[in-house]
Amino acid sequence: MDRIPSEEDIAKTHKLIQPYIHRTPVLANQSINTITSSNLYFKCENFQKVGAFKMRGASSAVALMEDDMKYRGIATHSSGNHAQAVALTAKLHGIDAHIVMPENAPSIKRNAVAEYGATIYTSGNLIQDRETKMREVLEKTHATFIHPYNDYRIISGQATAAKELLADCSDLDIIMAPVGGGGLLSGTALSSKYHNPSLKVYGAEPLLVDDAYRSLKSGKIEMNHRIDTIADGLRTMLGEKTFEVIQKYADDILTVEEETIIWAMRLIWERMKIIVEPSGAVPLAAVLEHPELFSGKRVGLIISGGNVDLQELPF
Repeated sequence: MDRIPSEEDIAKTHKLIQPYIHRTPVLANQSINTITSSNLYFKCENFQKVGAFKMRGASSAVALMEDDMKYRGIATHSSGNHAQAVALTAKLHGIDAHIVMPENAPSIKRNAVAEYGATIYTSGNLIQDRETKMREVLEKTHATFIHPYNDYRIISGQATAAKELLADCSDLDIIMAPVGGGGLLSGTALSSKYHNPSLKVYGAEPLLVDDAYRSLKSGKIEMNHRIDTIADGLRTMLGEKTFEVIQKYADDILTVEEETIIWAMRLIWERMKIIVEPSGAVPLAAVLEHPELFSGKRVGLIISGGNVDLQELPF
């Protein structure tokens, strides 16, 4: 796929990946609605295979790949959820997976990648470190690289989460997804605007890694100079493909403090009785920090994942 996915592309992708994904539920919670003075609908991708929305994109990338490329094996770099998704997708298709993971990747995610049978290569923690190690692995293995987010096939797959949410809740005022590399927000924006051009689409991002916010304001891709947010899945930066979609289809990026991410995560655990990782709590954190935008509105929030190291809980 060499262009921004159309509504028809997303529908085709959704059909192709059905055997490899779950149709995740949409949940609401009256207690959280009271706290936020809004009506929130949570698309629970923490119940997705591998515990995260990334299974949609990985399944899409492989389903749309030529067979001769597919069977050379697939490879990626990721701090965790995309790594797990590529590893499981490879296992389901009977092909090899080669995964570069940074030293600071959560142990729960590293262990899951190993359990799916992928070969793991460790890199430094910066995105440049991952990319350098990835080039070495590709030269050695001749595997086909699946970028974690800067790939229209990935974007098309991630778009299916919002497509399902809007099928279940068609009259939303706002839809919001966390943003790191931008694959989920890009797909969410596409599905949302195809469904209803007047639907507001926001990205939610930790203030410590606010490159997407700054990029949208400056009109060019900005860099992060620190990666110490608790939301480990959002420590990466936009790609040119995801930035292109976000510029065109997203309405704004909202930033949140680390303390609010922890508060939002705890609220979901305590009030909804489900496990969500810090990255998945960032959209609720944005509602909590920017109440004036959401009061009285019907808001769809995508919980991106639920892979938490229980030895490292922030509360």
